[in-house]
Amino acid sequence: MPRSVNSVASRARRKKVLKLTRGYFGARKNVWTVAVNAFEKGMVYAFRDRRTKKRNFRALWIQRINAGVREHGLSYSEFIGKLNKKGVALNRKVLADLAMNHPKAFAEVVKTVNK
Repeated sequence: MPRSVNSVASRARRKKVLKLTRGYFGARKNVWTVAVNAFEKGMVYAFRDRRTKKRNFRALWIQRINAGVREHGLSYSEFIGKLNKKGVALNRKVLADLAMNHPKAFAEVVKTVNK
């Protein structure tokens, strides 16, 4: 019985990966074994860094809120504690945006919390 090889599907699989590695440097874009390793490593980094990005943004928001609140004589932790006690339902992303781009609105939030 002759050997059966599905070269059409094999070639399609290779083309799919090589298309995704287009733009990589050197052999990483056109040598199959190197391209597969580069592509898989890239996917690992992408998976990991989608989570890291969330961490980094939360840290940035906290820094921005802290800077905005310090102008009004509070620390970040005091502000968040009072915010929760008052039941104000604004998340850190919105508070950071207010502190950066709308200082008057942020001052009103701080005034509300300080009452």
